[in-house]
Amino acid sequence: MKKILLVILVLSLPLFYAQQVPNVSISNLNNEKVNVSKIDSSNPVVLTFWATWCLPCMEELNTINEKYEDWQKEAKFSVYAVSTDDARTASKVKTVVKSKGWPYAVLLDSNQTLKRALNVNSIPYLVLLHKGKIVYSHVGYSSGDEDELIAKIKDCYKN
Repeated sequence: MKKILLVILVLSLPLFYAQQVPNVSISNLNNEKVNVSKIDSSNPVVLTFWATWCLPCMEELNTINEKYEDWQKEAKFSVYAVSTDDARTASKVKTVVKSKGWPYAVLLDSNQTLKRALNVNSIPYLVLLHKGKIVYSHVGYSSGDEDELIAKIKDCYKN
């Protein structure tokens, strides 16, 4: 009986893990609504949750930025930096993005609607979307995590 349950669990993990992208709309820096479930994920899409006060978030986004151009030569993908700054700190987002020179699309999740829909409990938090499904997620950041990310992005092209 234990073996049967284990087989069922192992076979159902990919179905559980590859959940649908939630039907949630948040604003971009131009105050235009973007429905996350409508983002074209025929090529991989990285959603990285961050805030202006989060040092590991800044380190992750800066590291991705340093490698972004080279990575684009290896695999086609896009990055959306999803700010979770609340009303008190949201005014700093445009300034930070401009000063860092990040080439990413930036979304504002000030009410944390998307964060709640994805059950994100702490940041930095990264989600990889492909073909309308969440295929990978990672919480926290430490040096070297970006190598795992590019490997996961490349894996999308194998499936």
